[in-house]
Amino acid sequence: MSQTLSERLAQVLRLLADGEPHSGDAIAMRLGISRTAVWKLIGQARNQLGLEIEAVRGTGYRLSEPLELLEPARLSAALDPEALGRLNRLEILDSVGSTNSVLLERARSGLGAEQPVGDARGFDRGDVCLAERQTAGRGRLGRTWVSPYGRNLYLSVLWRFSLAPAELGGLSLACGVAVASALRRLGAREVGLKWPNDVHWRRRKLAGLLLEVGGESQGPSYAVVGVGVNLRLTGVDAAAIKQPWADLSQVLTTETPGTKLPSRNRAAAWLISALLAALDRYRHQGLTPFLAEWRALDAYPGAPVEILTGAQCIRGVYLGIDEQGALRLQRPEGVRSFAAGEVSLRPTPS
Repeated sequence: MSQTLSERLAQVLRLLADGEPHSGDAIAMRLGISRTAVWKLIGQARNQLGLEIEAVRGTGYRLSEPLELLEPARLSAALDPEALGRLNRLEILDSVGSTNSVLLERARSGLGAEQPVGDARGFDRGDVCLAERQTAGRGRLGRTWVSPYGRNLYLSVLWRFSLAPAELGGLSLACGVAVASALRRLGAREVGLKWPNDVHWRRRKLAGLLLEVGGESQGPSYAVVGVGVNLRLTGVDAAAIKQPWADLSQVLTTETPGTKLPSRNRAAAWLISALLAALDRYRHQGLTPFLAEWRALDAYPGAPVEILTGAQCIRGVYLGIDEQGALRLQRPEGVRSFAAGEVSLRPTPS
């Protein structure tokens, strides 16, 4: 599957996004191409992107439901004022392998660091990359993140630190708090956190984070924080997810019937605002100011769990996290701690 969309296909999708019928002649004239070329592009949208596009006799082509595509102006207008001061660069891509990969390449090559206005070395602002779809979206431990075109949120933030990489061990927890806070602001009141970096709703996955760090052993360092949020999943998309899941549309319908799904651009802006604020706070204060809120959002306090580390399965009672963000597990021989990035946590069957 190609990582990128042709500019022509992207133009067709922007025309069709309103959900209204558009004739093949009108599309062809607008883009300066033939009717046959339009027909081929519609086929690509159906076959490559899985979009449901109806061909209505006498009226033209129409998406089965409108898509709200991401727009730089609308997104920027919805950012918190403080976020604008923390933002170095914002880009929106039609299609990419992974937004994390885009920013990791930039971090490793040093690109994007030439324009920061605040700190001389750029430690006070971040780069943000969003995509309408990912062809190789990924989560922790090499898992795939389902990333259909134009429906959910897929974004990454690159932030540079004066800290050593080892000092970023609690950053995924801090960012988890930020994502949960943004989702609560959007109306999802019952969200919780699953160690180390999943956001759950009623113990189903609503959002996930992937943190990738690098840099010099004594600093400076960088972190790329990737976030995926399920806004509205189709049946086909949901079938590809191999764990219990939730989307924001379902959450809002259940918690507050009649509530509409918020604007996708606004949801992205609030998520970015929360992440930039958390990253800026972490560079000054570390994990400490996030601990109380993380514990309040913990979805599994006191639960019997299994810790999977390599081929080993360790069972015990989950005791939450310590001051460094490590998971604490009650075992017959005493309490053991596990660092983020080494294990997975799953509730044992009841």
